[in-house]
Amino acid sequence: MKKLLVICGPTAVGKTSLALHLAKKLDGELVSADSRQVYRDLDIGTGKEIPKSFEFRNSDLGIKGDEIGCYTDGVTCIWGYDLVDPKEEFSVAHYVKIARKILENIWKRGKLPILVGGTGLYIKGVVDGISTSEIPKSLSLRKKYKDKSVEELQDILGKLDSIKLASMNDSDRKNPRRLIRAIETVTYRLGGLNDDKRVSMIRIIDTGGDNALFIGLTVRKEILDKKIEKRVKKRLKQGVVEEIKILLKGGVKWEDQSMQAIGYKQFGDYFGGKKTLKEAVKDWIRAERQYAKRQMTWFKKDKRVKWFDTEKQDYIKDVENLVRKWYKSV
Repeated sequence: MKKLLVICGPTAVGKTSLALHLAKKLDGELVSADSRQVYRDLDIGTGKEIPKSFEFRNSDLGIKGDEIGCYTDGVTCIWGYDLVDPKEEFSVAHYVKIARKILENIWKRGKLPILVGGTGLYIKGVVDGISTSEIPKSLSLRKKYKDKSVEELQDILGKLDSIKLASMNDSDRKNPRRLIRAIETVTYRLGGLNDDKRVSMIRIIDTGGDNALFIGLTVRKEILDKKIEKRVKKRLKQGVVEEIKILLKGGVKWEDQSMQAIGYKQFGDYFGGKKTLKEAVKDWIRAERQYAKRQMTWFKKDKRVKWFDTEKQDYIKDVENLVRKWYKSV
C-alpha cells in the first residue's frame, strides 16, 4: 500500500525538523511543499533547512530537461528544493507534476515519503488534485494580453465570468499575472484554448482510507510571532541582503515571480532608496506573520489534519507513536 505522511502548519513552527526526525526513525524521505523554496539561489530568505552534512545530488528524474535532485547525507533525502531558475515562472501544475514523480520514486524504493511544508495549494494539488492547477499555460493568450492594463484585464475577465472576478481578493484583482491566469482558466473551461492539450485532474493517492496521514503543528500566536521575528533577524545576519544583490547582479528582476516571495519582495523599496533597512525588515516580519495567519486558516479547514501543540513537552514522541501505528497498519 502506498502511504504518504503530510506535515503541515504555519511558517516557523518546526515542520522540517520534525520531518527529518521522523525520516530518520522510519526510513523516510522529505518532499518540500514550499512555493518559495522551489527556486535555486533563493536560499537564505526562503529558509531552506539543509543540515550541514547534506549535499546536493542530481537524480535521473528530470522532466523535459529539468534537473531534479535532492539534498542528502547518503541515507535521508530532501526533495523539492532548487527546482527552477529564479528568472522563470513556476506553477502549481509544474510542482504537482514533479512531486508526483518524486513520490513514485520514493515508493518504488520502499521508503516513506513525507510531504512537508506550508504551501497548502501545493499539498492539495499533490494529494487531491486541483483542476485549475492542471490547466496548462496558453502562450498565445498570454502574448495577446501581456500589454493590457489592469483595468482592461478586469473588464475582459468580467465579461467572461463576472462571478470569478468578484470572488478575487483586492490584491489579485490588481495583479496582471493573476488576472491573466484567471482569464486563461475561464477561457480553458469554456473550450477556447485550442493551442493547449487538456490535462485531467488526477488523484495520486486514495485519501479516503488510511493511505495518507496529515499531521499539523501549531503554537500560540504570541509564541509564533516571536519565532518569526527571531527567524527573520537570523536570516538577516546570515546575509539575505547580499543574497539579493547577487540575484539582481545575475539578471533576476524585481518583477520576476521569484522576487515576489516573502523575504525578497519587502526589500524592493529598500534597494530603490525608498525605505530604510529597518523598515524593510519590519515589513518582512509583518508579511511573515500575516502569511502564518493565512496558512492556519487554510489548514484548519482540512478535517483530515491531526493537530499537535509544539509547546507540549512530549509532542514529538506523541507524533512519532501515532505515525508508527499508522505506518505499520495494513
